[in-house]
Amino acid sequence: MAFNLRQKQTECIIRMLNLNQPLNATGTTNEEVYKILIYDKFCQNILSPLIHVKDLRKHGVTLYFLIDKDRKAVHDVPAVYFVQPSQVNVQRIVADASQSLYDSFHLNFSSSIPRPLLEDLASGTLNSESIDKISKVHDQYLEFVTLENNLFSLAQKACYVQLNDPSAGDREIEEIVEKVASGLFSVLATLAVVPVIRCPRGGPAEMVASVLDQKLRDHLLSKNNLFTEGGGFASSFQRPVLCLFDRNFELSVGIQHDFRYRPLVHDVLGLRLNRLSVQGEKGGMRSYELDSSDPFWVANGSLEFPEVAVEIETQLNKYKKDVDEVNRRTGGTDGAEFDGTDLIGNTKHLMNAVNSLPELTERKQVIDKHTNIATVLLGEIKERSLDSYAKKENDMMVRGGIDRNELLGVLRGKGTKIDKLRFAIIYLICSESINQSEVEAIETALRESEVDNCAFQYVKKMKSLNVSLASANSASRSNIVDWAEKLYGQSISAVTAGVKNLLSSDRQLALTRTVEALMEGKPNPEVDSYLVFDPRAPKSGSGTSSSHLKGPFKEAIVFMIGGGNYMEYGSLQEFAQRQQPVKHVIYGTTEILTGMEFVEQLTVLGQKMGLGSSVAPPAPTH
Repeated sequence: MAFNLRQKQTECIIRMLNLNQPLNATGTTNEEVYKILIYDKFCQNILSPLIHVKDLRKHGVTLYFLIDKDRKAVHDVPAVYFVQPSQVNVQRIVADASQSLYDSFHLNFSSSIPRPLLEDLASGTLNSESIDKISKVHDQYLEFVTLENNLFSLAQKACYVQLNDPSAGDREIEEIVEKVASGLFSVLATLAVVPVIRCPRGGPAEMVASVLDQKLRDHLLSKNNLFTEGGGFASSFQRPVLCLFDRNFELSVGIQHDFRYRPLVHDVLGLRLNRLSVQGEKGGMRSYELDSSDPFWVANGSLEFPEVAVEIETQLNKYKKDVDEVNRRTGGTDGAEFDGTDLIGNTKHLMNAVNSLPELTERKQVIDKHTNIATVLLGEIKERSLDSYAKKENDMMVRGGIDRNELLGVLRGKGTKIDKLRFAIIYLICSESINQSEVEAIETALRESEVDNCAFQYVKKMKSLNVSLASANSASRSNIVDWAEKLYGQSISAVTAGVKNLLSSDRQLALTRTVEALMEGKPNPEVDSYLVFDPRAPKSGSGTSSSHLKGPFKEAIVFMIGGGNYMEYGSLQEFAQRQQPVKHVIYGTTEILTGMEFVEQLTVLGQKMGLGSSVAPPAPTH
């Protein structure tokens, strides 16, 4: 379990709730202390997928509040603060302490508190003579949201826009890179591992890799080092590899429609922090939690939707059969004379029946929940022809194109404006060259449906830049912006040959294939040019390395800068499970985005570049 991120982060949070005291075997402290928990919005999102109200009670938390709400004083009770280290939060803590709202203050910052803020905290509490109220200040390095054992997000919004914004200055880019590197540092500190870092050359991935490498190096020199790799880590397994990519590496995955259960639930119903709300069967909204405690979700998340529907049916029949069995056993022996001998048998059956009831009830709840979710999904699929979008996008990627009538048929058919826009962008990504008349026909069809096509224009612009890159000679090519070259895979050839062979057989994403190559560590033209950073090695020339750093690796952390999704997560998990012996892959991203949310970011970039025809507002009448 050394590599279970969800478990590791939960342990850190529980320790924090117990005033950072060592825990005993039952996972609680020896003496129960009642306390209050104060958090900010960001840290509430960290807690929400991991800790439920009953868990808070178990660890002595009787009340919990957002830091920016007005709160009454509660005397004789310690308060645990879990907040981001920001100016606003520090001022609020000083104000709370100076009013003696609580008996003592245990401050936990989600990442390392910068020196100037620590000084503000000290001088603020000194001036108000409340410094003795502050018991402890901890840097927790928990600034990330874990959604499943192998899935996390840094919850950093709009990174893709910020990194690709043509007007962004060096300082802004450096700030974002620093923020991403610091989030990744938190993840590595929580896992207590120092990985070997691999990434393609150029672009945001290399920038993050080099800042993170420096952070880890600096930290390894400090006295209270978080990476002692305790628990026999160094000996029990070799280090993991951290593979960094940026969204332009494989743009299509952020946009295309997927027909598997987990990505579909996320994309269509808006799964957020493992929760979603859907229309209930009897009207009214129902709220559901979908996480590792739901056996159906865990087992069937990666199946195509029709297979999920069959599986729900199967589970329902199995449940009915088990209920009948219980009834049959506990029912009397029909019409037979009652003689005492069967009493013992009957009592035993009754006991078994009583014991199996909670399990049956729980199973029924899970079945009902997924029946409800699947029914709502089915409605959306029919209404928007989502099965057809997923199939046709996939065909386009395999064949590198689509028949013109079919293409326009989709754009004039069912589906929301965003569905059509996503389809049109996938067409652009898949086409080997830009066919001017087809593109114009698409633009007309999008206009007819009143679709804002800024995002389409943005990708078209990137695409034409990419095509001219492919034809430029290598000398001038290396000087053109690095990231444009990687817009669709490693080079223009990935748009054509790469896409065809990559989707035909087992529909493996380029990302998954690249991670597989990096974990194997054998010479491979696809990844031979990737940089290697080893924060534990003496610093030589950047990105060069000795061969032992090339793997093979049993564990990987794959991180996507600029927005990830459940499709990539699913693809990587399937790859890891297929391996003999099974490998372990954690997937993380700056934020988890639906296709619609990602296209909105492309739209913003199109607008910033002055491209596209936002649907014109009606002419003023006067």
